[in-house]
Amino acid sequence: VVLVVGNPANTNCLIAAKCAPSIPKENFSCLTRLDHNRARSQVAMRCGVPATQVKNVIIWGNHSSTQYPDVHHCLVNISGSEVPCYDAVKDDAWLQGDFISQRGAAVIKARKLSSAMSAAKAICDHMRDIWSGTPEGEFTSMGVYSTGNSYGVQKDLIYSFPVHIKDKSFKIVDGLPINDFSRSKMDATAAELIEERDTALAFLDL
Repeated sequence: VVLVVGNPANTNCLIAAKCAPSIPKENFSCLTRLDHNRARSQVAMRCGVPATQVKNVIIWGNHSSTQYPDVHHCLVNISGSEVPCYDAVKDDAWLQGDFISQRGAAVIKARKLSSAMSAAKAICDHMRDIWSGTPEGEFTSMGVYSTGNSYGVQKDLIYSFPVHIKDKSFKIVDGLPINDFSRSKMDATAAELIEERDTALAFLDL
């Protein structure tokens, strides 16, 4: 198993996979769990519940400012009942605005501290889930190799998808409904990854 953390993580992961053709591409992943954990925490704080009561947020695409934290399929456990995130938060403008734009750089700037500990925990969470699996009915976010068969994402990209993990193998959670707002965000981050990939591979002559 190869986990790439250093930025540009997605494209670095793709380069690593291409430079090690004897290792199956599904053995490579890049870290978007830090962003996944942050998104859960933001929703949890907004709803006044622990982060453990928030599940199925999704980080789509690139580990960059174009990434799309999506909560259209997220559920929040409030007093024992699972409530769709949009109904729990009751602030569509925030969910489609500041929630998406306030990513890691904004957190570091506000705290005036590194997020190294949060990143370390995210790495542990990522590897633990690969080893132990994800609970039934829940998924996490990982940057994985796109075969071109999921959500219209072009083949030969490392793109963050929702994944379910069982027996140390991941499976992209397919078939989730995607609205127009989400589609535009997912396409924008894919376009950035395509540009990164084409630039990197041309420079490296891969």
